[in-house]
Amino acid sequence: MALSWAELAAGTRFFRELPGFLRHPVPVAVARRILADRLAGRDGACLDLLRQVVSWSADHPYRRLLRHAGCEYVDLERLVTQEGADGALRRLAVAGVYLTLDEFKGREAIQRGSLRFMTAPAALRNPDIVAHVPARTSGRRGVATPVVVDLDFMREIVVDHCLVLDVWRGDGWRHAVWGVPGGAAFYHLLRLAGAGARPERWFTQVDPAGSGLHPRYRWSVTLAGWASRLAAAPLPSLEHVPLENPLPIVRWLRDVVRTGGTPHLQTFASMGVRLAGAAIEAGLDLAGSVVTLSGEPITDARLAVVRRAGASPRVLFGAMEAGGTLGMGCLAPEVGDEVHLFRDLRAIIQPGRPTPPKLTPDALLVTTLRRGAPFVLLNVSLGDRAVLGARACGCPFDALGWSDHAHTVRSYAKITAGGMAFLDSDLARVLEEALPARFGGGPTDYQIVEEELDGGRPRIRLVVHPAVGPLDEEQVVETFLAAMGAGSGVERVGELVWRDGDFVKVDRQPPTWTSGGKIVHLHRAQEGR
Repeated sequence: MALSWAELAAGTRFFRELPGFLRHPVPVAVARRILADRLAGRDGACLDLLRQVVSWSADHPYRRLLRHAGCEYVDLERLVTQEGADGALRRLAVAGVYLTLDEFKGREAIQRGSLRFMTAPAALRNPDIVAHVPARTSGRRGVATPVVVDLDFMREIVVDHCLVLDVWRGDGWRHAVWGVPGGAAFYHLLRLAGAGARPERWFTQVDPAGSGLHPRYRWSVTLAGWASRLAAAPLPSLEHVPLENPLPIVRWLRDVVRTGGTPHLQTFASMGVRLAGAAIEAGLDLAGSVVTLSGEPITDARLAVVRRAGASPRVLFGAMEAGGTLGMGCLAPEVGDEVHLFRDLRAIIQPGRPTPPKLTPDALLVTTLRRGAPFVLLNVSLGDRAVLGARACGCPFDALGWSDHAHTVRSYAKITAGGMAFLDSDLARVLEEALPARFGGGPTDYQIVEEELDGGRPRIRLVVHPAVGPLDEEQVVETFLAAMGAGSGVERVGELVWRDGDFVKVDRQPPTWTSGGKIVHLHRAQEGR
């Protein structure tokens, strides 16, 4: 597997420009001024986006949707002036100007009345950005969406994270990241480093030098190390810490606390739960540690395990397609996963009622307000739903102007565990084709049930109808994981994470029927518990 010319070119740019990025972290005073200017100019930023969209060719997806809705730029300008950015975007969604996740991914045709056409993520890629780090979204099978990390846009993101650390009083904290190889890990490393909080440890659940992964994972780590040393701001070397033995990270956390410091670990939610569980089992107290959880639904049960281990959990809500972090956990929450949305970088609305076709009233529609985002998003669903609204909570994030809150964030279009996600459409191929071909039965004899065990640990039950006959359950799991993880990129990373976490168990019982008489590929047990 060789690197493509595009990946080589991006790596060269990354190596050349990373030293300057690392040498000049954003000061807090500057970040405050930038945030105030962004919030004051939010409606103008929305108009700039719409002006950019209507300047594109007539066959661009957004132009076609706007034309079908009868909107010219003068209409858009009047709409934003009268109703503000959020109100205007909500009106556009009701008029049919939006994309569902499957439409955005090119898995389903866009249909609004008589208008019908296909698109793909490449058509919505931002034409103005410069690729520095080629990456992929976390675990979307099939055409795993390429996401380009642009260091200029990363500096825009850093502005918000600089203020987060200031609110947390995190000056002097010692930071680490535990994840999987790929764009998300770089994102967390760079946002911390750009905010003047360069991590000192970088833990990975999957070793990029082995397991048949694409060489871009190994070379991106090497380039980051060389470039950061040239900047005299070295990023940490990669340390392989598998999911079944997180005690090296537990010991690092405790060692930092013993020396009088505050350790901060950024990781996926289920990995944080596994870390906390290992600490509890070993009788090791994590008091004084801070653990930021992201990448999966962050339930009360998961937060409780982290707290029981003695650590202080923080919540991060993000999406790589939208450029990273969408919001950070409220410090005076009414619900465990409540976050303040970074409304200076994006607008996030819900369609409400009447609900446009293919959406739910509580779907989150994301619009990018800054020109450096990897994709130009205009009312795009990334597969999440939540409770959304403004609230004067009194915490310092509210004082900064981040008054929009979201909580009970759940995915309705993908199965997620260990920070890695696969779409329901990917499950269909495996459940209806790969497993029946190997073990017999038909397309309604297999189902996935996603649930959460006591203590917040995720489990994926692979339901197989007893009528299929006697089976070797280990072979069933092996076939399922191999089919889901075919390839060398993010799909392979997802397979390794699920295999390493021992998430998948066979359950011999008839699949669950819906009230409408259907067997869905993905059934969620006790959702939102």
